Amino acid sequence: MGMHGLLWRISKIGSGTELNTRLLKFSGVYALRGLTLLIAVSIVSFALATVSPIDPIQQYIMANPGVSAENVERMKAFWGIDEPPVKRYLAWAGSMLKGELGDSKIYRRPVAEIIGTRFKASLALMFLAWTFSGVFGFGIGCLMGMFRGRALDRIVKRLCLIMCSIPTFWIGLVFLIVFSVWLGLFPFGMAVPAGVNSADVTIWQRLHHLVLPAFTLSFLSFANVALHTREKLIDVLESDYVLFARARGESAGSALRRHGLRNILLPALTMQFSSFSELFGGSLVAENIFSWPGLGQAASAAGMQSDIPLLLGITLFSAFFVFVGNMIANILYGVIDPRIREAAR
Repeated sequence: MGMHGLLWRISKIGSGTELNTRLLKFSGVYALRGLTLLIAVSIVSFALATVSPIDPIQQYIMANPGVSAENVERMKAFWGIDEPPVKRYLAWAGSMLKGELGDSKIYRRPVAEIIGTRFKASLALMFLAWTFSGVFGFGIGCLMGMFRGRALDRIVKRLCLIMCSIPTFWIGLVFLIVFSVWLGLFPFGMAVPAGVNSADVTIWQRLHHLVLPAFTLSFLSFANVALHTREKLIDVLESDYVLFARARGESAGSALRRHGLRNILLPALTMQFSSFSELFGGSLVAENIFSWPGLGQAASAAGMQSDIPLLLGITLFSAFFVFVGNMIANILYGVIDPRIREAAR
């Protein structure tokens, strides 16, 4: 299907009052789901932080040994130590609705500001890893499907199965040893070269520091996309209409272009968007291995140093980000596949 065909299909989704009604219903359903998700995540996260042995007052005193008794009492009032957990949650949720997520104990800045700054670095890392896993995974999956049952297919399939079982931290350390220590092709970590002013760093230097962490992170979904694409392509190539086309003299490459790609693109694309949760979870490990200044590294530091406001803020933002990724996948289903739209009607 060409671009004109795709635009024609999108234009046929609906028009006028019918389209507006469906859009409003769709938006309302997803807004309700997102709100319910955030409320549930906030309750569970706050409850876990409440029953944990972490004492924010003691952590504050340990970080500031010379703090006065007056400041300690002020901190107790700020955290509401003597208040019931439900009252403390409602006060925290009320502040959160106003956009006030509190201040980070580690970074001495508002949590919202830290999340905004760190998310830019994490987004660049996840986007490049997402692109790697999608492009290479889809291409290798098509290659395996075209040569199904042959030596190439068997070898690559075994490699993909092995990749699915490799932990991110292990493959990250291996990549550091091979590509940074032995070959010297990539830096050891960080987002910019050490000792260089951030304003003087070029785009190529940033990409040079970004490639190895992104390639490590892409291993989370690379093999899954390849194996999933392989199975879908085999199903298509063994279908009756493709076998009929091959019997009429159509080549394997032509059958792949005319029938295979258009039928396996949607499942592969949907799987890509649904892998946001894996990428976000894997970024915590990859960012710590490569000292990448993103949300994953900030979440790890918040957990290790008992920075409750920052940890809760990142948890809520992570849930929202994953929800948006799944929502985009569902929207693409309806836009690309007309059967989904008919079922929805």
